[in-house]
Amino acid sequence: MAQEKDATGAMEWRIKMADGSSESLAPTEARGCPGIAWLALKGLVVGLVMKVCDFLKKAWDLGHNEPRKVIHGVKVGMALTAVSLFYYMRPLYEGVGGNAMWAVMTVVVVFENTVGATLSKSINRICGTLLAGFLAIGIHWIADRSGKDFEPFIIGFSVFLLASAATFSRFIPSVKARFDYGAMIFILTFSLVSVSGYRVDELFDLATQRMLTIIIGTCLCIVITMIICPIWAGEQLHMLITGNMDKLANSLDGCVADYFNDSEGFAGSDKESDKKLLGYKCVLGSKATEESMANFARWEPAHGQFNFRHPWKQYLKIGASMRNCAYCIEALNGCVSSENEVSELTKKHISNIAIKVSSHSSMVIKELARTMKTMKKSSAMDLLVGEMNNAVLKLQEDLKSLPNLFINPKPLLQEPECPENNTTTKAEAEATALMDIIPLVTLASLLIEIVARVEGMVSAVEELAKLAEFKAVGAEKANQNQTSNKIVPNQSAHQRV
Repeated sequence: MAQEKDATGAMEWRIKMADGSSESLAPTEARGCPGIAWLALKGLVVGLVMKVCDFLKKAWDLGHNEPRKVIHGVKVGMALTAVSLFYYMRPLYEGVGGNAMWAVMTVVVVFENTVGATLSKSINRICGTLLAGFLAIGIHWIADRSGKDFEPFIIGFSVFLLASAATFSRFIPSVKARFDYGAMIFILTFSLVSVSGYRVDELFDLATQRMLTIIIGTCLCIVITMIICPIWAGEQLHMLITGNMDKLANSLDGCVADYFNDSEGFAGSDKESDKKLLGYKCVLGSKATEESMANFARWEPAHGQFNFRHPWKQYLKIGASMRNCAYCIEALNGCVSSENEVSELTKKHISNIAIKVSSHSSMVIKELARTMKTMKKSSAMDLLVGEMNNAVLKLQEDLKSLPNLFINPKPLLQEPECPENNTTTKAEAEATALMDIIPLVTLASLLIEIVARVEGMVSAVEELAKLAEFKAVGAEKANQNQTSNKIVPNQSAHQRV
């Protein structure tokens, strides 16, 4: 039993023991304000240090997994260091004056991760700056000849007219896709040169120095990004498309195997299986990246296996056909996770042929990916497409036999004098059997539609092979055989001896 006592402003607790004696519990001294403040400050510092350590660990993992981003950062640092020589070295600084800052700004805004993006922004910046500079100088010359009274009106009207026209041009799809940055630079440069020229007498020298520093900055960016560990947008687009094809094939196999509980068709751990099963989502979300990479790839020179006029637009058509297929796989995944379950006996009727259709379809998709990776025409494509179509015909035949198997209710024990009840019960049984097979028919129809869309992917890749002039495997083997059959003159003479 505890008793409470108030003595000298403090609270005292006494405990009465079983033998009648009592003991007093001394209250713990409350911590003072300095102690609480120290603990709070200590907790704040420790929490901040933990967050910094966590951030550094994530940054290290990012750099370890994607070293190209580290290389890009190093290249930007090299470019800024080189362009800073205009400030460190007096002869260079006196040559361009205070406009050396424009070279630094150019490197910061122009240098991008890929060669195509850097070339695109560099060329847009140079062209926009040159065009705007010449127009600004010309309009300033006309305004200067018109007199002091009309000069501000002419300059103001020209800024309004050209800025409005250039801004409107940015909404045109063809201009926005490739020259949006150039139009923005045109507006900026023309406005700065025109307005500053109203108060600056040496306008031509000012415009010349700015254009010179911008050209120096862009050329420096182009040289560094193309020489030091170049990252090509075209190569990135090529790898993205082929990787998405593999993910699409794995998702198709995984959805059908998961629906029919076929563990052999989709082996692996649960985490890896879920990752492969949802690979189609990467295809659905890659449209913007594909368009951006294709736009930048058109600016790049010939590199690796890709020529200067490589048909990058065809990659967008291939990506669109892949997304059409991915939409069906997404609907197929919805059937897998549907609450309307089908009995195992019903699934067993078409499980083998459905798994066969998905297997042949994924084989065709993987063969398309292999064709694009090697940039060689496949000799087995026609055979794989034919097997896929034959499997679809067999699936359609099995679907036609479903009504005879499942819409055939068992005879129920009914009294002969109640024919109406017997008819009603039979109709309800037929409706129940029909509802049982609807999810299965939906899955089969989606598989048939997926096959049709896979054929669209085949057509798109064949068109790319024609435009990019992929080599045929048979022709390459023939060339190798001709090379191996050639006899060196020294060897033939030795054989005659």
